[in-house]
Amino acid sequence: MKVLHLIGGGDEGGAKSHVLSLVQQLGNHISVKLISLRPGPFAEDAKKMGIDVEVIHTGNIFKDISLVRKIIENGRYDILHTHGAKANMIGVFMKKQTKIPVVSTIHSDYRLDYLNSIWKMYTFGLINTVSLRFLDYYVAVSNNFREMLIKRGFPPQRIYTVYNGIPFDKPVDIMPPEDFAKKYGFPIQPGDIFIGILARLDPVKGHTVFLDAAAKVAKKCPQARFLIGGPGDDLRPSLEKRASRLGISDKVFFLGKVTEPYSFFNLIDINVLASYSESFPYVILEGARMKKATVSSRVGGLEDLFVQGENGYLFTPGDSDALADYLIELICDEEKRRRFGENIYKSASERFSLKAMTETQLSIYSRIMKQVKKSKSDRKKYDIAILGYYGYRNSGDDAILKSIIGQLKQKNEELSIVVLSNDPHETRTLYKVQAVHRFNPFSVPAVLSKTRLFIAGGGTLIQDGTSSRSLWYYLFVLHLAKSKGARTVLLANGLGPLTGKGNRKVAARILNRMDAITLRDSNAYDELISLNVTKPVIKITADPALILTSCDLSAGARILRKEGIPADRKLVALCVRKWKKVKNAVQILASVADRIVTDFGATPVFISMQHPDDLRFSEKVLKQMKQKGYILSQRYTVDETLSVMGNMSLVIGMRLHSLIYAANLNIPMVGLAYEQKVGSFMESINQPYVDWNENFSMDELLAKLSDVWENPDRIKRELEEIKPQLEKMVIDSVDLTLSFLPADPK
Repeated sequence: MKVLHLIGGGDEGGAKSHVLSLVQQLGNHISVKLISLRPGPFAEDAKKMGIDVEVIHTGNIFKDISLVRKIIENGRYDILHTHGAKANMIGVFMKKQTKIPVVSTIHSDYRLDYLNSIWKMYTFGLINTVSLRFLDYYVAVSNNFREMLIKRGFPPQRIYTVYNGIPFDKPVDIMPPEDFAKKYGFPIQPGDIFIGILARLDPVKGHTVFLDAAAKVAKKCPQARFLIGGPGDDLRPSLEKRASRLGISDKVFFLGKVTEPYSFFNLIDINVLASYSESFPYVILEGARMKKATVSSRVGGLEDLFVQGENGYLFTPGDSDALADYLIELICDEEKRRRFGENIYKSASERFSLKAMTETQLSIYSRIMKQVKKSKSDRKKYDIAILGYYGYRNSGDDAILKSIIGQLKQKNEELSIVVLSNDPHETRTLYKVQAVHRFNPFSVPAVLSKTRLFIAGGGTLIQDGTSSRSLWYYLFVLHLAKSKGARTVLLANGLGPLTGKGNRKVAARILNRMDAITLRDSNAYDELISLNVTKPVIKITADPALILTSCDLSAGARILRKEGIPADRKLVALCVRKWKKVKNAVQILASVADRIVTDFGATPVFISMQHPDDLRFSEKVLKQMKQKGYILSQRYTVDETLSVMGNMSLVIGMRLHSLIYAANLNIPMVGLAYEQKVGSFMESINQPYVDWNENFSMDELLAKLSDVWENPDRIKRELEEIKPQLEKMVIDSVDLTLSFLPADPK
């Protein structure tokens, strides 16, 4: 494998350390070359480290682009790896001209890179913002930055994370503190406590926050001295004036550019980072390397390193009061400084080593080459496209999607997945997969033409009970996927009712073209057979959401407290929805909720599975109650809703997935079967339900509630016994689905 790294060459600080140390280490494993787009210290340091580096700087951007292209073509490089605005711009041209994949490392929030220069912000900054959209792959130097890119619409499965790393096992040269102080022009007196910040002088680095905190610290700790290291002649005068205005000029020392960072960290007692934005700053790792107690703003991926109060302190960016309080505490407690230093060294050396950084980057290159080879062989971009009732703020369907993606990724974490969703932004953010709008007339055909396996996943998609429009939509997309050459599978679907003669005929014809159909209950199977669908592989499975079993109950308890719901009584969840087939439904449900209070001495809690529709209906029921009830007013994620459910003693559910959540957590339940799918599920797990239609009986419901309430242990045992069977059915259906995914080229 041959990789060419391209960088502007004016980089300082973390980006410089990352690129030089990474390229040097990669050279021990693959053929790697570095191009710097300007001469200077960056290229000179690369040469000193033994890196194969070439400077391209003709003064003409088009000549530079041409020279980079010749190097790629003559050297037959497999991957171009870019760093920074100018390199990213050239990367766009190279992607087009050389057809090799281009990956860019995101070292900082590109929207904040040029805050100190309006001209640069609207030239280099804008060019970089646009260029990034046209590249192939992205490397974020923290999970925080990966999340940032996903929220901004970058394709999640083309974003990787490589944490900064330093060689913790390599000896470092340290200047004696007296020599370092003499070189940089500040005195050392017995008893001084040095607090240092090492960062270029730039507004994003928060030096004003550091100075404001220093003024507060100086009033209580006269022995404190503050060192500010880093280049930045433009900002230095204003910072010096601020220090003077705060009355701490005699305690603050500006060192300028520090060429011996480890000597700086060796001298100080407390390391500080006050930035408003970072990726994963090297100065934190370098301070940890020297076992220095650290106080940092909560930025980038630092929460992956810090354990608050155990190996350091994090504060909200801009909060000088919090920074000052933490500094005062550490200045006054030498033992805590020592302990924090030891602890952060241990944490950093285990997880953020240069070896780990290099191995991760090599793995990413291998994955990229594998994807490129696969795409060249069949001209496809996505392994799997998934369609369902996703992006409609329905917790049950969200749970189906979460489970399907989780199972697919568990089988093969490198699968490229795209979801057709009504809310692509939310789907991308929550599930870390690419998403397009399900009704986009341009994106949907384009995606399907680039998809190897199409899955219509979960839910009762093939039915005309609600309307024929949705049926025809799903049938059309299935037909389109098949016509575009994708293998097609219905995964864990409900089916029916199908009442229209024309609907049944078209559904039968299209379903017979599927590769496989797995159905979540026997009634759906009977409906499929009645359509004379026999050509696909057909299996009965279980709802994918039944695989979601683990949750943190304490998170649910916190949500309940936040919503003002008392935890000192047993709680009963009511998950209801509007349904016109029951007259006086609001009054009936209010009466049921009242009986929960009077008969069981419990507290009813209304939980919305479809937000905000169920919330509005639940509010109407709550208003009709005579006893005290509660309602969850906010929308919560699948994990949060599961956690809330885990704090319930009983679930009364109309919504199918409220009952599935209860089954996952072994919580006693009674179903209100407004549709056949609810009754079918409750029968499959041998749990009680009543019809929620014109045949509804209050006496029957109260009797079953009473039986369930009085026998929770028996019900929990029953659920524990049947759950493994259901989970196996889900796993088997996923295995069957993946069997239709074409094998990777050799």
